[in-house]
Amino acid sequence: MKIKEYNVTDIPRRRFLELSLKGGLLIAATPALLTQLVSCQKGSGASSSLDVDRDMLARVIAKALEKGGDFADIYLENRISRQIVMEESKFKSGLYGISQGAGVRIVSGNKTGYAYTDEITEDKLMRAAEVASYVALNSTPVSPVNITETKRPSFVTVEQPLGEIADEKRIEIIKRADQAVKDYDPRIKMAMIDYNDEVRSRVIANSEGLYLKDELPLLFFIVQAMSDDGKARHMARERLSNHSGFEMFEKVTPETIARNAAREAIAMLAAEDAPAGIMDVVMQNGWGGVLVHEAVGHPLEADNIAKGIGAFTGKMGQKVASDCFTMVDDGTLPNFRGTINYDDEGTEAKRNVLIENGILKGFMTDILSAKQLGMARTGNGRRESFRYIPIPRMTNTFIEKGNDNPADILSSTKKGIYVQSLSGGSVNPITGVFNFTCRESYLIENGKKTKPIKGATLIGSCMDVISNIDAVGDDLEFGPGICGKGQAAEVSAGQPTVRIRGINVGGSKA
Repeated sequence: MKIKEYNVTDIPRRRFLELSLKGGLLIAATPALLTQLVSCQKGSGASSSLDVDRDMLARVIAKALEKGGDFADIYLENRISRQIVMEESKFKSGLYGISQGAGVRIVSGNKTGYAYTDEITEDKLMRAAEVASYVALNSTPVSPVNITETKRPSFVTVEQPLGEIADEKRIEIIKRADQAVKDYDPRIKMAMIDYNDEVRSRVIANSEGLYLKDELPLLFFIVQAMSDDGKARHMARERLSNHSGFEMFEKVTPETIARNAAREAIAMLAAEDAPAGIMDVVMQNGWGGVLVHEAVGHPLEADNIAKGIGAFTGKMGQKVASDCFTMVDDGTLPNFRGTINYDDEGTEAKRNVLIENGILKGFMTDILSAKQLGMARTGNGRRESFRYIPIPRMTNTFIEKGNDNPADILSSTKKGIYVQSLSGGSVNPITGVFNFTCRESYLIENGKKTKPIKGATLIGSCMDVISNIDAVGDDLEFGPGICGKGQAAEVSAGQPTVRIRGINVGGSKA
């Protein structure tokens, strides 16, 4: 039997198009017609708000439970998205997307029925409810509770709403980043700037009487820089993403993102082939947290635990990692990419301590897995869109900061590699075996970061890695990503500087 692996990446452009614009209206502008996409006026474009009759939702829920079932919910969604791409200082494309639809779900025991529609009408929702209800045939139905509006705290603040931003401002941001890349070094031969934003409106109602409604804005900005000195090339990437208004670019400028990408592109021109073997690895703070997201986070998602499989099954309350290791998933971090207010089932976002000082404390649940395990709902039931059922997913997952000085961690490491940036990786959620590609890494010699190296990969198992972490810095930082688990989710991964003793490094050196 082939086991499907989970993966996380740093938002390549082609994947964004697949995720954000499929199944809805898409308007594309060729370079010559790009000015027709650009409105240059505030307030232009369609509204992302959803106005739905609650009495109608109550009738749909009653229909869904007509044949039986323990629980029913309705998820309605509307997305307005934009993408503008500049390559080699020329605008290559402009895309404007609108996607709307709804799904009806029935949970009966361990079974789930789900149907969705692209049209939000009572007739279509009733038909979806009827189709989904067959999973509960001949079971005893619950009586739905009257729907009333529920309040949840918001962890997303917006100062400059995306719907009020003139497209000329988006163009200006892109041009500023492009110029900063070109100005960095003459060995930068190409830059690609990818601007994306969306506003997602959600309405959630269920048989427990819940009714929630909100809007989540999302910005993601990607700069790629390719260097070439006649002997070597390197493609570098830097990303910025928040649930935020346009003020994101005042807090972190496009020039900062551009220069970070250009710096890596130039630094890696001198890279030598990476050695292979069992080595000590020091990982820089930030996006290196994708390692624990992938290697540890996915095995802690409760759907596999409920099936009795996975590396952490049966280990609750046991020591699974070194004493200095604490891992958290927190959907409440203000404006982070993985922040959600409440999950796609309506459960309030929470700070969930998964492993504390090496002891396994909890799993990430959705409604179904929480019921199966007899655990609390943690606010991790997430879905890519209305076309998918919610499943346990991470939000902002990170290694909690420690007490070590990052400079001391490096200086006390006699030999090994220093990983400054990972491209992403994959994990087998059953065994916990993972692999990662190092995009920017260096040799460590006598406690110092020295030569850049290329072709390094990190290979191992989750239990070995978290047991072999012996130093955790006090410099926690995060990076944005897109996580794949049959469906995609926006996430943040974070960590302080950490040292892992004796990890298997695959190298390119003969």
